Amino acid sequence: MQPQSVQDWVSAWRAWVSPGDLVWRERQWRSLGVQTAPERLILKDARAVAVLIGEAERWDKTLSRYCEIVQRWPVLAVCVTRHSDALTDYTDQDMFRLKELVAWIESHPLSNLYPRQIPLPGLDTKWLETRMGLMADLIAALQSGSCAGLGFYQRCGLRKPPATVRMRLLHGDLRFHVAGLGDITAPINEIAQMQLPVSRVYIVENVQTGLCFSERPGSIVFMGLGYGISSLEEVPWVASAECVYWGDLDTHGFAILNHGRAILPKLRSVLMDESTLVKNRDLWVREDNQHTGSLPLLTPAEQAVYKGLRQHRWGLSVRLEQERISWDEAWDLLNAC
Repeated sequence: MQPQSVQDWVSAWRAWVSPGDLVWRERQWRSLGVQTAPERLILKDARAVAVLIGEAERWDKTLSRYCEIVQRWPVLAVCVTRHSDALTDYTDQDMFRLKELVAWIESHPLSNLYPRQIPLPGLDTKWLETRMGLMADLIAALQSGSCAGLGFYQRCGLRKPPATVRMRLLHGDLRFHVAGLGDITAPINEIAQMQLPVSRVYIVENVQTGLCFSERPGSIVFMGLGYGISSLEEVPWVASAECVYWGDLDTHGFAILNHGRAILPKLRSVLMDESTLVKNRDLWVREDNQHTGSLPLLTPAEQAVYKGLRQHRWGLSVRLEQERISWDEAWDLLNAC
């Protein structure tokens, strides 16, 4: 027992003013005798808690944003609570746009418009893309849980912009089928309708990497698909070709490879091995947000590198971007596939 420390502690609590009500209780100690000490602090509401932790201003803003929406749409009470942090961080202009958009979709549930066609000021694609999850939740709550499982566009009655992909045809025999075009960006459903005698499909993450590919009979290269690699499932002639994937040597590169292998079981990876990673140590950068899920479709060797990256085996959040690798070396290997 340290009597002076206890007395200092009690004195500090006696100077307590707010928030809340401090409850005191007499206690009996052998060395100190009967002493009155604080037993508990009673905080009457959530704002008192916010004041205590120095977040009163943020709490007031959170409550204000909650009331803005719920007074207009009481059914959204639970949904707004789930997204309270995001809504609190919105600017006043963001809140205005959000409420206007919810109101517009509520009154036009089957507009079949593209998002950019919605006649609301300041509504641009980038603003909407970062808020699709929140908007889908709000509209789902307004619909009382109907149409469960629908995505953002279907739930909001909007037309989804067509997914476009970019590919290069690496030989004149292939370009002959499309009037000589060699670099094509088009909706995936239109690419699927092309009748191309393709024997080899390369899939690379970086567009500039894809632009470096030289002539190769029967071959095409898809560029910059990212997690959209799954869209190749819609192209029947891709599955019948030999498919090679080369992505960034980081956790997301392996996650994209795993996505691709779900639709193309024989998809091979190149330049995504430990030797390539270690040999290019001086070109590493940091991967800010690593993928953390399991990737069951990786080979044992790929799995070892993926887990090594996650466990920081070679350094903290190591990443090797594919375009940093010597092109002469890379092309020799790709050309030998």
